[in-house]
Amino acid sequence: MSILIDKGTTVLVQGVTGKEGSRAAKEMLSYSTRVVAGVTPGKGGIKTDDNLPVFNTVRESLAKFPDINTTLIAVPGAYALEAILEAIWNKIPLINVLTEKIPVADVARAVALTKNAGVRIVGPSSVGILVPEVVKVGSIGSSELAARVFKPGPVGVVSKSGGMTAEISRILTEADIGQSTAVGIGGDLIIGSDFVDVIMEFERDRETEAVVIFGEVGGTYEEQLAERIGNGEIKKPIVCLIAGRFAAALPEDSVLGHAGAIVSRGRGSAESKIKSLSEAGAWIAETPEEIPEIVRKLL
Repeated sequence: MSILIDKGTTVLVQGVTGKEGSRAAKEMLSYSTRVVAGVTPGKGGIKTDDNLPVFNTVRESLAKFPDINTTLIAVPGAYALEAILEAIWNKIPLINVLTEKIPVADVARAVALTKNAGVRIVGPSSVGILVPEVVKVGSIGSSELAARVFKPGPVGVVSKSGGMTAEISRILTEADIGQSTAVGIGGDLIIGSDFVDVIMEFERDRETEAVVIFGEVGGTYEEQLAERIGNGEIKKPIVCLIAGRFAAALPEDSVLGHAGAIVSRGRGSAESKIKSLSEAGAWIAETPEEIPEIVRKLL
């Protein structure tokens, strides 16, 4: 099994005529993902280089392809809220937001609206979701690398970093440990699906036996995960690689690579995350290379 996406996933690309949207559509199609259409306001009626029909609105695309159940948002940050809201209002169940640098207030509004709408946002700044040898959504795993980086297996991967989503999967694959699903949740201050949200999906997946996460300084998503592990809500073994210990030497409120990676004294530090997770019962990897050794003991 897998989580979030499967062979029945049918994808719309909002922003399909832009550079990022066009590239992501091509990559998804090359991985045999069923991408059926795109949306770019004002360009309805044309077709992309990959022969995808382009519509002016999400509603128009759903009228032609009512089985669309996933949309990839690949529009400039200033227009992302409008695109996300359009997907929410049309009740597309899974909204994967590739776009970076969306204003925090816009993300907060969009995420709040999903609570009672029956839809899920993964992202923003999400590299995507991939089920090895089955389907992928987003820009995760380029066509020439995916076959070497990902392989089917019993380990879930969840990462704030897009690059580390693939890197952790590669390290596992080279150790002959496959993945059930790899999910890039994004590293922004506010995201639609955090570690707990995704790992609870893995808890319900019978074929996932363990989960590896990549976290980093900033925010409290890792500490929230520790609480759920500690109270027994999450029972499957969780292996954690937390980056950013060096940030303790930086000035307070320094911003690092990701929008959510903000150093604040006594809150959101790598040390506090590692301490919370370790005390809750999670396994801590000091380096990426330690991950396969730990995972192998748990399977």
